[in-house]
Amino acid sequence: MRLRTREEAQALYRAGEATVVRVLREMDRRIHTRERQVQDLTARRDASEQRVKHLEDQGAKNSRNRSKPPSTEGFQKPASKSLREKSARPSGGQPGQAGQTRAMVGKPDRIEPHRVERCERCGRSLAHRPPEDIEKRQVHDLPPLRLTVTEPQAELKFCACGHTNKAAFPEGVNAPVQYGPGVKAAAVYLKNYQFLPYERTCEWLGDFFGCPMSAGTRANLIGECPTRLEAPVRQIKEQITQTPVAQFEESGSRVEKKLWWLPAASTANATYYDLPPKRGAEALEESGILPPFAGRAMHDFWKPYFGYECSHGLCHAHPLRELIFVQEQHRQDGADTMIDCLRDIQAAVAQARPTADPLPKAQIRNLEARSQRLWDAGDATPPLSAAPAQAGNKRGRRKKTKPRNLLERLDEHRREALAFRYDCNVPCDNNLAERDIRMMKVPQKISGLFRREEGAKAFCRLRRYISTARKKARGARDAIARVFTGDPFVPRCNTS
Repeated sequence: MRLRTREEAQALYRAGEATVVRVLREMDRRIHTRERQVQDLTARRDASEQRVKHLEDQGAKNSRNRSKPPSTEGFQKPASKSLREKSARPSGGQPGQAGQTRAMVGKPDRIEPHRVERCERCGRSLAHRPPEDIEKRQVHDLPPLRLTVTEPQAELKFCACGHTNKAAFPEGVNAPVQYGPGVKAAAVYLKNYQFLPYERTCEWLGDFFGCPMSAGTRANLIGECPTRLEAPVRQIKEQITQTPVAQFEESGSRVEKKLWWLPAASTANATYYDLPPKRGAEALEESGILPPFAGRAMHDFWKPYFGYECSHGLCHAHPLRELIFVQEQHRQDGADTMIDCLRDIQAAVAQARPTADPLPKAQIRNLEARSQRLWDAGDATPPLSAAPAQAGNKRGRRKKTKPRNLLERLDEHRREALAFRYDCNVPCDNNLAERDIRMMKVPQKISGLFRREEGAKAFCRLRRYISTARKKARGARDAIARVFTGDPFVPRCNTS
C-alpha cells in the first residue's frame, strides 16, 4: 500500500507500535498466569506429598511400634517382632523340673466303695472275702449350689409392769426377707470384677444358685457397696502418696455421651483411679495424688506430669516402640543401634535387680558414654521436614521430623528416660499402671459408655478397692463380702 502523506505513515507506525505493545502485554499476562498456576500446582503437590507421608505414617502405626492398643488393629494383625531376646532354652517345662498335679486330699467328703463280687476268670464268689488292697482315685467337683435360708427369730415377752420386750435382730437384718452378704458380694463381683452385663448376671445367679434377681435389685446392691468404701479408698490414696515410686497412666472414658478423663496411679500394693470430666493438669489436680507426691513418678512423656516437683521417670517401652517406627518408616539406620543400647542397659539393670545393688559406677559411666555417642551421631538427623518448593516467605516454624523430636526428647530428659539405670528400685516402664487401667476400659467395650455419672463414679471406687485387695493377696469376692458385713478391708500404709 502506498502512503500518500507523512502523517499517514506516522499514524500507521503508531498503530503498529500499539498493537505490538498490546501483544507483548498479553504475552506477559499469560506468562504470569502460567507461573502462578505452576506455583499453585507445586504447592498442591507438596501438600499432597506431605499428606501422603502423614497417612503412610498413620497407617504404619500399630501396637508393636507405637502406644496403640491391639484391639484397634482389626483382623489383620502386624507381624510380631518382639524386642525380647530369644532364650536358648525350649518353651514349656524344662528338663528336670518337678511336675505339678492336683494332690489327693486326706479326708474326702464322700467315699464310694466299688466292690469285687466275683472272679473275672472262674466266676467264684468273692463277696465275703476282705480286700488285700484298695486303689484310690478322687474326683473334685462342685456340689449343687443353692441358697441357705437363715431365719432369725426375735422373742417377745410381756412384763408384769405392762411393757412388751422384744429381742434385737442382728445388725443388718432390717427387712422381713432380704439377701445376705454372700449373695450381695456375688452380684457385685460378677458385675464389677468379671464385667458381666446386668441380665447375664441375673441369669447366672438363677442358674447356679436358684436365686433369681431383678436388674433393679442388682443396681441397688451395686449402688450400696461404694458408699461403704470411704475409709478404704482414703487409705489407698494416702498409701500411694507416701510410696517412694508410683506409676501413672491416663486414658479416656465415655460418661453421659461425653469424653471424660481417667487418670490412674499404681504401686505394687495399691491402685487408685479417678474420673474427672476434664483432662490435663485439671484432671491431675482433681485426682489429688501428684500434688502431695514426693517420690518418683513413672509415666510416659505427657507434659502435664512435668508440672509437679516430684522426681520423674519415663517409661522405657515407649521410646523403644518409637525407635522401631523410626527404623521401619523413616529408614534411619541409627535406630537399630540405639535400640540395642537401650536393651543392653535394661538387661544390665535386670541382672542386678535381684540383689538390689546399684550398677557399678564404672559400668554406669560406660553406658552413659555409649548413649552420648549415639546422641551425638544422631545430630546428623535432619532437624526439619523438607521445605515446600514454593514456601516463599511463609511465616511460622517448620515442623520437625519425628526422629528429630524423639532424639531431642531423649537428650533433654536423659536422666528421667534412664532413671532405672541409677536405681534398681525404679521400674523400667509403667506397665503396671497400664495393666491396671486396662481393666477400666473393658466395661466400655461391653456397653460403650457409662450412662450416668453416679454409676461411673461408683464403678471407679469399687475398682480401686478390688484392685488393691487383689494386690494384697485378698480374694475379690471375700473383700466385697466384707464390705456388706461392715468390716471392709482397709490397707495399711506401707512405704516399702
